[in-house]
Amino acid sequence: MWQLYQFPLCPFSRKVRLLLSEKGIAYDLIRENPWEARPEFQNLSHALQTPVIVNPERNIAIADSRAICEYFEETVDKAPMINGTAINRAEIRRLVAMFDENFFASVTGPLLEEKMKKRLFLRQPPDSRTLRETIKLANQYLDYVDYLIDNRPWLAGSTMSLADLAAAAQISVADYLGGIDWAQHEQARGWYSVFKSRPSFRPLLSERMDVIHPPSHYADVNA
Repeated sequence: MWQLYQFPLCPFSRKVRLLLSEKGIAYDLIRENPWEARPEFQNLSHALQTPVIVNPERNIAIADSRAICEYFEETVDKAPMINGTAINRAEIRRLVAMFDENFFASVTGPLLEEKMKKRLFLRQPPDSRTLRETIKLANQYLDYVDYLIDNRPWLAGSTMSLADLAAAAQISVADYLGGIDWAQHEQARGWYSVFKSRPSFRPLLSERMDVIHPPSHYADVNA
């Protein structure tokens, strides 16, 4: 049985969870708080970053969400998420990189710093200027999602792909932390609502942090 070491508000953990569920791969969740720097976890991830997936029976341990997703793409035929022509696959990987790297650096990462790390560890209030700038940048990404959905059924083309999973994972964490303003983004909201209604997504919507609660619309598939 696969074991996924993950943190609930880690968008990269969420991306892998979505992929595993869409492919019908059974796994056990193991909650890991990377900041605790457990030696056992550091043996699995020298960078102390989630997610890490392990199969003890097969002596397999894979760190990094992209490496994990690529592994299952290569070994599980069901529900391919990097598919189509070579140019299609390149577009999927481009969008995955954009959300994994740029969106995380501009939006999800700062929100986690301001609304989680400062509250739980530093006992400091969030910086309102940083939050305003983060929400402004999130709106720019949602503008781009609007554009993509105006021209395609899914972000990278005619079928759901890893690009959609990566985007939804990042946006869901930002939404949980109150960093998404859905006003004026009907296309993006429609795409995301469809995603929220998928069985793979429902477990994510039901999870809550102990002291950080999402806005009321967060788990509403119609919002």
